[in-house]
Amino acid sequence: MIEKEKIRNEVILMLQSFSETEKKSIEQTLYTNLFASKFWKKANLIGITLSKGFEWSTMPIIKRAWQEGKKVSVPRSIHASRELHFYQIEQFSQVKVGYFDIKEPIVEQTKRIHKEDIELMLVPGVAFTKKGYRIGFGGGYYDRFLRDYLNPTLSLLHSKQIVAKIPIETHDVPVDYLITERGIFSTAVTEQKE
Repeated sequence: MIEKEKIRNEVILMLQSFSETEKKSIEQTLYTNLFASKFWKKANLIGITLSKGFEWSTMPIIKRAWQEGKKVSVPRSIHASRELHFYQIEQFSQVKVGYFDIKEPIVEQTKRIHKEDIELMLVPGVAFTKKGYRIGFGGGYYDRFLRDYLNPTLSLLHSKQIVAKIPIETHDVPVDYLITERGIFSTAVTEQKE
């Protein structure tokens, strides 16, 4: 999908153009909007990635979850089947750098969490439409995971990451809510998950 690749690269360049100060300021607003949401308040067990590079940092979210007594599960990619398995971490020493420089849970030190036990899923992505369709990092791991995931899904992004349209494939699964620096928005597609 050449068009997807083009959109992905353009948005990544835009994200990399934020200064460190701008990025931190945007992140603070995203965190504030997330922590004020009913989804965050209701969830006792969250699913979240370990961010890197230009991505919005998820470390403060994980730390806040621990402070509030929430459980945190992070994904491990199973490359042969392109699946995600989530494991509960209680400290950052329980993760290591795996494939593609992605931080993943150390399986021997953590407990696998069943999909239906994760009460809120924070889904990473690069570009999004207002209907919650996203361009991630390729591979379709999250789309496979989300196909039969029934709890709320949301993504943190800057409003500049919202694009008019992206090529949608049959296996693509939209997220339910977008949290931007301007607030939290429902994606019209799955309004019934309230």
